[in-house]
Amino acid sequence: MIGTIKGRCVATGKLLPTLAIGAVGGGIAYALDVPLPWLLGALIATTLLSLGGVRLRAPTTSRKAVLVVIGVMLGAAFTPDMTGDVALWSTSLVLMLLTTAVMMAFSVWFGRRIAGYSMDTAMYSGVPGGVSAVTLMAADSQADLRVVGLTHAVRILVLLLAIPPALNLIGHVSLQSRSMTLAEWLAVPAFGDALLLTGAGVIGMWLGRRLHLPNPLLFGPVLLSGALHITGVTEAAIPPTIVALAQIIIGVSVGVRFGGTSLAAVGMNLLMAVFQAVALLLIAIAAAWLVHAITGYSAAAALLAYMPGGAPELSLVALSLGIDPAFVTSHHLLRITVLIMVMPLLLKAFQHRRA
Repeated sequence: MIGTIKGRCVATGKLLPTLAIGAVGGGIAYALDVPLPWLLGALIATTLLSLGGVRLRAPTTSRKAVLVVIGVMLGAAFTPDMTGDVALWSTSLVLMLLTTAVMMAFSVWFGRRIAGYSMDTAMYSGVPGGVSAVTLMAADSQADLRVVGLTHAVRILVLLLAIPPALNLIGHVSLQSRSMTLAEWLAVPAFGDALLLTGAGVIGMWLGRRLHLPNPLLFGPVLLSGALHITGVTEAAIPPTIVALAQIIIGVSVGVRFGGTSLAAVGMNLLMAVFQAVALLLIAIAAAWLVHAITGYSAAAALLAYMPGGAPELSLVALSLGIDPAFVTSHHLLRITVLIMVMPLLLKAFQHRRA
């Protein structure tokens, strides 16, 4: 017991420099009035240092805790007055699944014909979402795990960096950050609400695992917190200080994935990953415009919902910018669930063709 506590303290101590770098990057971005400052500042700072050869520790345990916190935050977006809007989502959800199929088909074609990957590598690196589950499945195949991991990491990096210009292009949203007073930064929920939010996180985490949800640490708390908020039991939200900390940890989590990597070493694979990510982003932008034209729903919300992957990251962006996080989260949950169900069937079909 004492050894476990000591080990965790040592691990936390080793993580602090990484978090400090992320916080400094976020602070600089905040001072420069960059959109999504804490997320993008931490992301850019740790990515540059990782590519420069600095060894940074990945926030594994803290990232898991942050996923639970993000889940509770996203659940707060489900309010009693939105129940009438949910019926309008059906068209968008169907278009999202069709867009996902187009993205998947393009990614496999690109991986096979342009990048020259094996079928297994092209499939797993081309899945538009569910990176954790996809990586585990790829480990049991003949896929090149290095290429799969790099492709997904680069895709998330490109998407996050592209969000400000993409949202400016698509319009319908303001990226101007509002300066907050010290009192707003230090605001905390009432004791009863804090207990409800904490319970939603802890019990939701257990519920997500029991229901075998994709990314249970995120979507379990979303369901329970969403139930509490949509029924009007509580209207409390996570304090802005914790939201900023969550952005820093998520940004750092993406940036440190490039540790041990150099531009010279990955070369063409990195270039292929960037091209693929940009192409998928363009598909998402076109689909977002289409759903906006058909349903009148926010093109910005549709874009974040249709972007291929990074459910925690993109849902957090939607929450931070106030772009219908309930809509965005619901789309990512459905996409990941369908992908996890369909992937084994696709693999069997391709294996049958090869045989």
